[in-house]
Amino acid sequence: MRVLVTGSKGQLGTDLMNELQKRGLEAIGVDVEEMDVTDAKSCCQVIGQANVDAVIHCAAYTAVDAAEDNVELCRKINGYGTRNVAEACRKAGVKLMYISTDYVFDGQGSRPWEPDDERHPLNVYGLTKYEGELAIEELLEHYFIVRIAWVFGVQGKNFIKTMLRLGKEKGAVSVVNDQVGSPTYTYDLARLLVDMVQTDRYGRYHATNEGLCSWYEFAREIFRQAGMEEVSVTPVSSSEFAAKAKRPENSRMSKEKLSENGFSRLPHWQDALKRFLQEI
Repeated sequence: MRVLVTGSKGQLGTDLMNELQKRGLEAIGVDVEEMDVTDAKSCCQVIGQANVDAVIHCAAYTAVDAAEDNVELCRKINGYGTRNVAEACRKAGVKLMYISTDYVFDGQGSRPWEPDDERHPLNVYGLTKYEGELAIEELLEHYFIVRIAWVFGVQGKNFIKTMLRLGKEKGAVSVVNDQVGSPTYTYDLARLLVDMVQTDRYGRYHATNEGLCSWYEFAREIFRQAGMEEVSVTPVSSSEFAAKAKRPENSRMSKEKLSENGFSRLPHWQDALKRFLQEI
């Protein structure tokens, strides 16, 4: 099987490339230099000539707060860019896996979001990822939409690295305690995505590590596992924590559909954190 990965140098893209190669599958990685998703012609040319069986679309504009001031750029990449990739896949007769986000939901309530729940994004980033989902559903029959949340991996920036840096520099951090969800380790996620893309069990899915926590609980566990328990962690509400983009309070996501379709769910987030800290 030949698979093309967009955003192949990013946090998830790097782990996906490694996982595909580890399994002896042909992996073609493209980043903005090789294929600009905002250029429809470039997408059709690259995907058309790659002679692949599937595309895993990871490339995205992910700066959530900056997106509030850069609406058109964010939409150009996440909305129109995803439409370009989907159109290229349709023309080439290739199945598409799109990596989306819990931010397509409004973050209200406390029950876990189901994959087919109504989508009401809270911020620009969530809205443009939702527009990407709509483009795929409109253009393609054979697709996976996989929503993830609270992502961390060895490559790139993430919450864990930020906490470790701030803990060392300041010895104290304030972290929101009224947003609940599940972290997602890109190493674990990549293994699941490669399992999924080799099947025809299409549809919308949610994929995060098992277990729930608030960002505050996540931070405390990071310092505990890193042997930095002297760092003071203060819980604060979202209203006390100034951020440009509104964040969902409820990022709980149901993963039952993975089990129903015979896919292995990801390990518990505390186990994933332990392995990540050993890796870095």
